[in-house]
Amino acid sequence: MTASGPALEMTRVSLTLGGTPVLDDISLHVARGEFVSILGPSGSGKSSLFRLLTGALAPDRGGIRVNGAPLSAQPQAFAFMPQRDALMPWRRIVDNVILGLEVQGMDRAEARAKVLPLFATFGLEGFARHYPAQLSGGMRQRAALLRTIVQDRPIQLLDEPFGALDALTRAGMQRWLEQRWQAAHWTTLLVTHDVREAVALSDRIYVFSPRPARVVAAFDVPGPRPRLARPFTAEAARLEAELLDTLLTQTGD
Repeated sequence: MTASGPALEMTRVSLTLGGTPVLDDISLHVARGEFVSILGPSGSGKSSLFRLLTGALAPDRGGIRVNGAPLSAQPQAFAFMPQRDALMPWRRIVDNVILGLEVQGMDRAEARAKVLPLFATFGLEGFARHYPAQLSGGMRQRAALLRTIVQDRPIQLLDEPFGALDALTRAGMQRWLEQRWQAAHWTTLLVTHDVREAVALSDRIYVFSPRPARVVAAFDVPGPRPRLARPFTAEAARLEAELLDTLLTQTGD
C-alpha cells in the first residue's frame, strides 16, 4: 500500500442473496498501480464481489472504500470487463470501443478521436472499421479491454477475461496483458480460475473458500517482471503448487 492508503479497501464485507450467504467477512486491499487476483472455486462469490463494487448489489455489512472515501461517494470508480467480450455485432470495432464514453455523455466524434490513437498500442491498428465477427477471439478481447481502459476509471475489474479463449490464444493474451500493464500500471483486480495466470500477472493473490466466500489465504508473488517472457522459475512453481494445495484443501479434493 502507498503512504496515502490503498486504491481499494474492503473491510469485513458480507453479502446474502435470496437467503443464501454468499460473502462472509471479506477483507482485502489493492494499492494504486497494483495487480491483484482472486482465486476460488466456481460459485464461491467472486463475481458477486464485482457486482458489489460496481453498485449492482449492496453489502449486508462491512465497508468499501476507494482512495480513502466510501464507495457510495464514488459510483464511477470502476471499469468492468466481463468474461465474454460483449461486443455489439452491429457496431464497428471503434464504435464498440467508445460505447462507455458515449454512455458517459461524450460526443461520438470526440470519443473516436480519443480512442483511435490507442488502436496500435492494443494490437488493433487497421481494424477500427471492422465488425466483431471479422476479428479473432484474442483481438475481440483486446477491443473489450481497450473499451474498459479508455473510460479512465481509477480501478479496472477483470472477470475471467480470457476464460473463453483456447489455450494458445489465452497464453498470448496473458503475455500481451502483462506487457500493457507494465507500461501503464493500471490498478487492477482480476478474478480467475487459472492459477498460472494469477501467478504470472499478479503482485498479490487472494484465495477464497467455497460459498460463503472467506479469504483463506493471501500470497505475495515474488520474482521480477516480465514473468511470461522468461522460463517458468522454481519459485513460481512452488507458489503455484501452494495455491493449488490451498484450493484443493478448501474443496475437499
